[in-house]
Amino acid sequence: MAWMVVTRRKMLAISGAGVAFSAAGLVPPSIAEPSLKIAHILTGFTPGLPDAVARLVADQMKDYAASIVVETRPGASGRVAVEAVKAAAPDGSVLLLAPLGFLTLFPHVYKTLRYEPRDFIPVSTVASFPTLLTVGPKVPREVKTLAEFITWCRANPTQATYGTAGAGSTLHFIGAMLGRTARFEYLHVPYQGRAAIQDLVKGEIASAIMPLGSSVGLVQSGELRALATTGPRRSAFLPDVPTMAEAGYPSLQDLTWFGFFVPAKTPAVTVERLNGSIQAALRTDDVKAGMAKQFVEIDAIPMADFNRLLASESDRWKAIVQATEFTPTD
Repeated sequence: MAWMVVTRRKMLAISGAGVAFSAAGLVPPSIAEPSLKIAHILTGFTPGLPDAVARLVADQMKDYAASIVVETRPGASGRVAVEAVKAAAPDGSVLLLAPLGFLTLFPHVYKTLRYEPRDFIPVSTVASFPTLLTVGPKVPREVKTLAEFITWCRANPTQATYGTAGAGSTLHFIGAMLGRTARFEYLHVPYQGRAAIQDLVKGEIASAIMPLGSSVGLVQSGELRALATTGPRRSAFLPDVPTMAEAGYPSLQDLTWFGFFVPAKTPAVTVERLNGSIQAALRTDDVKAGMAKQFVEIDAIPMADFNRLLASESDRWKAIVQATEFTPTD
């Protein structure tokens, strides 16, 4: 399919096993002493997963800056924080932690953006996680598989709804792709934050397509039923839940990646130093344990692969947006 994701394994195979930090083969300098008195990590959402991930990593980066402040700058689907980092001094003191969609998806769903991919240097991916399709009490209890749910949706088109965290999001398009691929009417209901899960539990909507961590506890308690994840393999957090590929829809494979970015023109030596500090933080037991509590997997790839991943994902989401006939918004 045109929109098949390039997985981490495929990406590493494309780039070659020996790639380290950049095409130039640069080695990160020593990071024994902090080079900055204070650094700021900006996230574009209200306190939640991005904020938690940022704080986990920041706590282990004292070799990069003596003090690291994590700031939430919510607004415009994360674009407020993105624009603030673009405008920041290119000296490594202001970082952005964000899902890759602000560079790979947003250019295809917004008519006007106040930034371009070239305004940022990708430093390091830090984590990835799949999306989870769950159903609630609105759907009969005997519906336990994706195939059975699709059959139910076809028989109940006015009730075949799915909630997400917003229109024009990756979650929105995964649902649109499912309806298009399986040939049934799947009505999107956009929400803010985790509100879709609340309405799902109350039976207001039939299903939700949300990040895996948003409903693991409710699945484990039996309040919701998990039908499929979008990862390339089953999630360690829900090992009994099949992937979309196992359920017969390999084109719906998708991971949400989080990564660090700095303003363009940040010196290469600073980027390398930051990359080394982030990579070291991700290897600590505290970060590993903290990530597991957030139901995300540590997923750091070399810088050269990060650039290739961004390009591949941008092409993939462009094809998806065009295939679903989504009309870009302001």
